[in-house]
Amino acid sequence: MKPDRVAPAPLIAPPAEDVAGSAQSHVAAHVAAHVAAPAAAPDGRGRLDRVWTATWRLGALIGLVVLYLGAASLLSLAAVRVGFDLWNGIDPFLPPERRPFLGAVELAHRAFAVDALRQVFLALLVIGGAWLRDRAGWRRRLALDRERPNGMRPVILLGILLVWPVLHIAWVTGTAELFGASFGQHVRLSPFMSQAAVAAWLAYLTILAPVAEELLLRGEAFARAQAAVGPMGAILVTALIFAAAHVSSWGLARPVSLLPLAFALGWLRRRTGRLWPGIALHGWSNLALVTYLLWPS
Repeated sequence: MKPDRVAPAPLIAPPAEDVAGSAQSHVAAHVAAHVAAPAAAPDGRGRLDRVWTATWRLGALIGLVVLYLGAASLLSLAAVRVGFDLWNGIDPFLPPERRPFLGAVELAHRAFAVDALRQVFLALLVIGGAWLRDRAGWRRRLALDRERPNGMRPVILLGILLVWPVLHIAWVTGTAELFGASFGQHVRLSPFMSQAAVAAWLAYLTILAPVAEELLLRGEAFARAQAAVGPMGAILVTALIFAAAHVSSWGLARPVSLLPLAFALGWLRRRTGRLWPGIALHGWSNLALVTYLLWPS
């Protein structure tokens, strides 16, 4: 007898649970595809929301800077008016038509006192605002703490301080000549200023103004701008605010002349993580430029 042929193995159907699992996986993949497809829309909305949030924060930052500057100006004007009047035996609340004539020297002294006190009040307002916002970390917010290591070697910072005045003077005087402005040449001190007044004016230019302006811009404003647009954006924003704050009768000449200094101050704030290098560069630049402009030719 011939051996029976071996019958081919029948097709074995997969277990019911495997079929069910396969069907479920297809359904899950189909649902996931439809659910994931609209996820691109929230991404676009998320970018728009981030842009809107950054814009709102920057607008609030500009408003805060204007508020600080305006409040400091009003406080200094009120303090000088009342203080000088009481010192000279004048009723500070007299109407204008009854006020005595003050004279050119007195008016010059008052104008300088307003400028100096504005910086004092500005520094106090910025420090007070940072303290109220974060009592434990206000020094870190204004880059005044010593917890973080200095991000720049002292020899490099010293080299920058030595070289920068030459670049700053060349740029400022060149800008003044380009725009036909007079702030880069033929500068003279007021004949009404005594030696003590000149010394106080130099201290104002090299210490008081740099400290107050850096506290506001590279301290509080930099912290807020960095949270909104990152460190590089903060350098740009604070530089533009710094330049815009120096708009004067010379139009754009003065702001343009200060842009390199503004960017350098922001870069130092970012690079070192401290405020004092920017204060040193700011004051040194002011002193070098004034010395150059006042030097007898």
